[in-house]
This record gives sequence, C-alpha cells and structure tokens, in this order.
Amino acid sequence: MQDLLKSSRAFSGYSVSDIPEALAFYRDTLGLEVSESNGLLTLHLAGGNEVLLYPKQHHTAATFTVLNFPVESVDDAVDALAKRGVRFEHYDESDLKTDAKGVCRASGGPVIAWFRDPAGNILSVLEAD
Repeated sequence: MQDLLKSSRAFSGYSVSDIPEALAFYRDTLGLEVSESNGLLTLHLAGGNEVLLYPKQHHTAATFTVLNFPVESVDDAVDALAKRGVRFEHYDESDLKTDAKGVCRASGGPVIAWFRDPAGNILSVLEAD
C-alpha cells in the first residue's frame, strides 16, 4: 500500500478565470504547447511534465508562485518575454528586492523574476544551476 502513488504520473494544477484568455497567454505569449479538452487546458512542458488549468467562476489568484520555469539566463528570458508583452513584478521590500527589469539577485537564492498570467497567478523564470 505504501507504494500506491509512487508510480503515478502526478501533475499539478491551478485555476484561471478565463480559459480562452489563458490559452492565448500560455500558447501564444509564452510559446508553450497547450491542449484543450472538456473546458480544461493542459500545459505540456519539457520532460513530459504537465500542468492542468481549470476554470473557476470566482477565481482568486494565488499569492505564491504556482509555476517555475528554469532557464539558463533569467536576463535573456526576461528580455524575450518582455518583448512579447509580459510584465514583470517589481518588489522593494526589506527581504525581497528586484532591479529595474524585475530580476531578484539576492545572495543565497537563485536569480529569479516573477510575472503573472491573465488570471493573476504568479509564475517565474529562474536560473538553473
């Protein structure tokens, strides 16, 4: 019984407020492979990973990062995504500061930049080691 879920192809999911708007953002703006079935979206990510996006009538955006994209260079990713219309979050708090591009370069943590999908969910690009 303890191995019941070990071989399961688990996936995560989160809600969005508008499926057509989410489809356009994830497919057209971010350039991801996205499929739609039964009113749900599936993001098909590298390594065979998938994320389910589902509509929620009274959607409330997550206040934490729901999806992270490891990249070789956050600066290159931010520049490329900004050209596609993605706006990056800016923070100026005692424990969290970003530069003019929206990149956090805190010592002890990864180089990371956060942005939101049309439903307000927080996503990030972060430098892979």
